[in-house]
Amino acid sequence: MALVTTISRKPLSFVIPTVGGLGALIGLFIGTSFGSGLVGVVGGAVALMLLALIYITVLRNEKMARWINRLGMAALGFLYGGASGLVLGLFAGQITIWFIYWLYEGRYRQSLLPYLTSGQVLWHYTFRVICGAIFVFLITPILVVMPLSFNAQDFFTFTPEMLRLDPDGYSLKHYADFFGLRSDSNGEWLRSFWNSLLIAPIATILSVSLGTLAAIGLSQSHVPAKRAIMAILISPMIVPLIISATGMFFFYSSMGNWMEDTLGLNKDLVGYIKVVLAHAVLGIPFVIITVTATLVGFDRSLTRAAANMGADPVTTFFRVQMPLILPGVISGGLFAFITSFDEVVVVMFIGSASQKTLPWQMFLGLREQISPTILAVATILVALSIALLITLEMLRRRSERLRGMSPS
Repeated sequence: MALVTTISRKPLSFVIPTVGGLGALIGLFIGTSFGSGLVGVVGGAVALMLLALIYITVLRNEKMARWINRLGMAALGFLYGGASGLVLGLFAGQITIWFIYWLYEGRYRQSLLPYLTSGQVLWHYTFRVICGAIFVFLITPILVVMPLSFNAQDFFTFTPEMLRLDPDGYSLKHYADFFGLRSDSNGEWLRSFWNSLLIAPIATILSVSLGTLAAIGLSQSHVPAKRAIMAILISPMIVPLIISATGMFFFYSSMGNWMEDTLGLNKDLVGYIKVVLAHAVLGIPFVIITVTATLVGFDRSLTRAAANMGADPVTTFFRVQMPLILPGVISGGLFAFITSFDEVVVVMFIGSASQKTLPWQMFLGLREQISPTILAVATILVALSIALLITLEMLRRRSERLRGMSPS
C-alpha cells in the first residue's frame, strides 16, 4: 500500500528567514566579487526575503512569480556583468524562486516518509548539502581549468572578453599547439603524448597479466604466508613514491647497463623497457586488489565442475573463471593505465629525454616556460579520466549482475 504524504503550506515565520539564509549565501559571493562581502550578505538576505514576502502574500501566482524572478535577475546580471552575468542571473533566478515555493508549499516532504520528524528531515537535507559542498570543493578547480584552456590570450586568468562571453576571447590555439598544428609548435607535447600512449598500454598489459595470476594464486586456501606475500605485492602503492623511485633508479640502472653491454640493445630501447617495467610494478597492486575483491564472490564449484567434465586448468581459467572475474580484471587494468599515464616521479628518475611522457612535459611546462598549453592538456586528461570512470561504473554494474547482486 502506497504511503500518501499530505503537503501543507508552511508559516512565513519559517519560510522567510530560511530564504534569507539562501540570499545571504548568494550575496556573499556577489558582494565579495565587488569588494564587500558583508554588504553582499546583508543585501542578499534582505532582498530575497522581501521578494519572497511579495510573491507569497501579494502576487500569489507561482507561475507569474517564476517568470518575474527569472527575467528580473537575468536583467540585473546583464546590467552588471554582460552576457555572463545574464546567464548567472537567469540561473540564480530559477534557483531562488524554486527554493521559495519548495519551502512554502512544503514540497520538501513529498519524497520523504510522512512519519519523519522535523529533526530527521533537517538532517536528511543537511547531509545532502554537505555532500554537495564537498563535491563543489573537489570539482571547482576542474571547472576553472577547462574554460581557461580556450583562452585566446597566453594567460592563466579569465580575460574581460571571456567574462563578457565575447567570441574573440576564445580560441583553440592551445589545442593546436598541443597537436603541433601551429607554425611555432616544436612538437614536444605531441611527442610526449605518444610516449605516454606507448608506455601506458604495455605497462598495463604486464600489470594485468602478473596481477591477475598473483590474485588467483593468493585466493587459493593452500598458499602459505598469504598475508605476507600480499603485503609485499601491494607495497608499491603504500611506500612513498619518491622512495620507490630512488630504489628503482639504482636497480634499473644496473639492469640497463647489463642489457646494453651484454645483450647489445639500443640505449633508447633499454630506456623504454625500464620505464615500462617500473610502471608495471606500480600498477600491479591495483590489479591484485580489484581481482581479489572479485574473487571473493566466486563460486569454486564451477571450476571443480569444469575439471570433472575433463577441462584442463588453462581451459577452465579462460572458459569459466575469466568471464566471471573479467570486470575486476578490466577495472584493475584501467587503474593501472591511469597510474602509468599520470606518473611523473619514477619516469624522471629512470627515463631519459627520449622517454619523456606527457606528465613530465607538463611539469617542465610549469617549471620552465609557464606554457598555457598545459590547460589544454589538463582538459584532455580530464575528458579521458571521465571516460575511464564511466567505463568503471559500467563494469561495476555488470559485475553485480553477474554475481546476482542487482537485477538485470
